[in-house]
Amino acid sequence: MIDNQTIQRLRELPIEEVAERLGIKVSRHKALCPFHDDTTPSLTFYQAKNTYHCFVCNAHGGTIDMVAYKMNMNFPSACRWLADESNVIVTETTKPFVPHPTTTFTPERYARYFEHPWLTDSAMRFLYDERHLDPRVIRWVVWFEYNEKEERHLDPRVIRWCKINSYCDRNGINWLQIPYFDIEGKLTGIQLRNLDYSKSTPNVPRFKFPRGSLCHIYNLPVIRMLKQGEQLFITEGCSDCWSMLSAGRKAIAIPSATLLKEEDVDTIMRHLPPDTSIHMYPDQDAPGERLFLELKEKFPDLVHHQLPEGCKDFSDYYLRKKWK
Repeated sequence: MIDNQTIQRLRELPIEEVAERLGIKVSRHKALCPFHDDTTPSLTFYQAKNTYHCFVCNAHGGTIDMVAYKMNMNFPSACRWLADESNVIVTETTKPFVPHPTTTFTPERYARYFEHPWLTDSAMRFLYDERHLDPRVIRWVVWFEYNEKEERHLDPRVIRWCKINSYCDRNGINWLQIPYFDIEGKLTGIQLRNLDYSKSTPNVPRFKFPRGSLCHIYNLPVIRMLKQGEQLFITEGCSDCWSMLSAGRKAIAIPSATLLKEEDVDTIMRHLPPDTSIHMYPDQDAPGERLFLELKEKFPDLVHHQLPEGCKDFSDYYLRKKWK
């Protein structure tokens, strides 16, 4: 077993250097959080305390915690990985190691929420905005509401396929429940999106994940629907994936290449029908292009599509085409 002195040395390794070794690009003590669908840097590093904290999904801890969470390892394995990467000699001890209790994701606890999903009024507005509008003013209203409130105008059949659920908690906050399934359709994790999120209320997170949720790849079951020669699109987040599906294209979402494991890539490639091509519309920003390049290392034949000027992501592009 690893002795306490070795563990302490690992905890004292510079947190930002550990993040870089994990593939997390740090700039001015901030980074895109790899533990949720992050588009603006929400992960902050505190050099004085040698810790990290995400103000969106509330992920936090030290060097070993970051490795364990990022690499999906238990405590001893994370220590040995970090020691190998940092050239720290591991000293063993005969004292038995007693790990801290951990909570794993139990699909049985949450599966019932998605057997008969339903949408609150807030969820309906966010996803559809189903009000009947005067055609003479529809364009102005749609663009105003899209910019201000992010309505998506998605295809209801897509939302039913994805089994999106919603609820209002005891504090009056509306949440979207987004289930993640493996390729066989088994529930592996849940992403909660705060529909009432505002930067003026930073204590209420924008995203939450039940403990142990595996949210690496979204909408994996669609791969089994692919036919020979069809295209599969990779998007950066769930909302872009819904827009892509609403546009009639089969899509999955991979928010972070660093979260992907080799077995994830193998699963996708093994189940693709012959002559399937993989495509992507990267977001019109540096993180979007960086994600494309990282994914291309894992999917060498990934095809790059350029969004029209003025479209920040595919959801924006879809909405503009829909109301053109």
